Amino acid sequence: MSRRDRSGDRPKSAAELMEELQRDPEFVARQKLQEADRRRNLESYRTAARDVLADLVAAGFKVDAIGDLRRLGTPYQEAVPVLIRWLPRVHDAAVKEDIVRTLSVPWARDAAPLLLAEFERAEDATGTGLRWAIGNALEVLANDDIADGMIRLATDRRYGKAREMVVVGLGKLKDPRVTDVLLNLLSDEEVVGHAVMALGKLRASVARSRIEPLLNHSKPWVRKEAKKALASIDQAG
Repeated sequence: MSRRDRSGDRPKSAAELMEELQRDPEFVARQKLQEADRRRNLESYRTAARDVLADLVAAGFKVDAIGDLRRLGTPYQEAVPVLIRWLPRVHDAAVKEDIVRTLSVPWARDAAPLLLAEFERAEDATGTGLRWAIGNALEVLANDDIADGMIRLATDRRYGKAREMVVVGLGKLKDPRVTDVLLNLLSDEEVVGHAVMALGKLRASVARSRIEPLLNHSKPWVRKEAKKALASIDQAG
């Protein structure tokens, strides 16, 4: 329902609502606190990333933040060695995650072994922060050269939800062990849907009978992925 003015004749415009909020002392105070936090976080990031940014400038990339490389619109292969060199040396979580996300591109394949190690030593109690971001990078860079590491991470339940994209990445591999690994992960509720996605990518016909019951899974998105995976398997058959 639209908010209306006092006369009740018409809805308030966005400008009127904003003007009203700007007269609210509590709203103004919250805005000031948020802006102060944003400035502190930005200053903290710049301080922690200073040496990385300096090395990027030396490599020919004048950027204000590491993530700006992702917005260049062109590949930045020459920056990858700089980011690989700094990733294990950086301790600031925001800067480290920015490096990880900037390495989440196909032309950063040399970063894959380092990312496996960073995944294991990351501090991420929720499983949805830095470690998850590293797992996402590994999905992008997944190849059979790192199959051992990806299988190890995907099957280690200590890592919880952080494994999600690692499991999806298994669907890119040709390693003969992968199908059995993914079939076993169908009983792991934290990554069952992601295992289904990977099996669908592999078009693994042997998985059909194991995926069919998931059409009745309690989570709608898992049911959807099961349906898609079965369709992919049938197309390949």
